[in-house]
Amino acid sequence: MDPLNLTGKPCPIPVIEAKKALSGAAPGQSILLLVDNEPATRNLARMAAGLGHAFHCEAAGTGRFLVTLTAGAEVPEPAADRLVVAIGRDSLGHGPDPDLGRSLMKAFIYSLTELSPPPEHLLFFNGGAFLTSEGSKTLGDLGALENKGVSISTCGTCLDFHRLTLKIGSVIDMFSLTTTLARADKVITL
Repeated sequence: MDPLNLTGKPCPIPVIEAKKALSGAAPGQSILLLVDNEPATRNLARMAAGLGHAFHCEAAGTGRFLVTLTAGAEVPEPAADRLVVAIGRDSLGHGPDPDLGRSLMKAFIYSLTELSPPPEHLLFFNGGAFLTSEGSKTLGDLGALENKGVSISTCGTCLDFHRLTLKIGSVIDMFSLTTTLARADKVITL
């Protein structure tokens, strides 16, 4: 069986194409994918685990990886989230003083800890990835939210691009981020 060639395809294309290929697969049936970057392998591993499929990856030449996904019984998708907050920057609002914007964002995240019920999910992407990373002043409040059962996810491509070290929550790919937003009853976007 020839692998599905996904080299040169940016996030979330490998995950989307893998899901399509697996949609008609019987339990135990495998598909092969060829990708050319490690973030794609991590995204595929998370997708497989989340859907109940087996994942295997091996090097396939310089900078290439052969991924084998073996279909399992798909995990039922969760019910719609109540509230999802999508944060694409490390400051709130626009103005001449960036410190004010960062202080406002910290206050906003703290305010989320006081909501009852709290949001179901916080999604961080682009500049928002700085808020879940080493050195962020919001980690304490995000930890309090996580302790209340709030899912905290940060875009893996964004972490890699900004060379950030994730300190709280989990890494998410763009397709999963999009799916979480699509299932939400309410979305706040900052």
